[in-house]
Amino acid sequence: MEPEIPVRTAVIYYSATGTVHTLALAAAEGAEKAGAEVRLRRVAETAPRAAIEARPEWARHRSETAGVPEAAVGDLEWADVALFGTPTRFGTMSAQLKAFIDATGPLWAAGGLADKVYSAFTASHPAHGGQESTLPALGNVFCHWGGIIVPPGSTDPVRLRSGTPCGTSDIAADGPPGDVALEAARYQAWRAVTTAAALAAGRRQPV
Repeated sequence: MEPEIPVRTAVIYYSATGTVHTLALAAAEGAEKAGAEVRLRRVAETAPRAAIEARPEWARHRSETAGVPEAAVGDLEWADVALFGTPTRFGTMSAQLKAFIDATGPLWAAGGLADKVYSAFTASHPAHGGQESTLPALGNVFCHWGGIIVPPGSTDPVRLRSGTPCGTSDIAADGPPGDVALEAARYQAWRAVTTAAALAAGRRQPV
């Protein structure tokens, strides 16, 4: 059931070669299916030009997604729900996403990040490449913000076939995410949006 008032949802991600971008698109679809107003945003690239140009797939993806709006802290202020996506980097989030998060200090200090719904998704090249620690690392951020963490858990059959209980994950061996991972990302976003809608409805009830 769609919420009476659209839940504003920001899907904020970093992707070097396209795997997390593909998961982010699926998450945006899931949020829209739940009736949300969605902003898809990529965080700024901070890697040196030489590093990017040394990997043709990295340079190609950067060019192909040049039209995706860059994330701003204002997108978090606007959102009721925020889903964060990142590749796993040595067991934690990418430096690019961390740089974006580090810029949220003033909004956090003003209480502007509290009481929102948060969830996260990630990808790594090998199995057990750090997904199990990357998602809880983002959960630590959400705890500091005073957010409401909504993990997918095992609340839908697709969750038993993909990801971790904390959030959607994908093993990006040598190609784009598979159908199961994409469906899991859609479901995760749908669950976050419908949870936020239920919380909002409860807050509107007279005491």
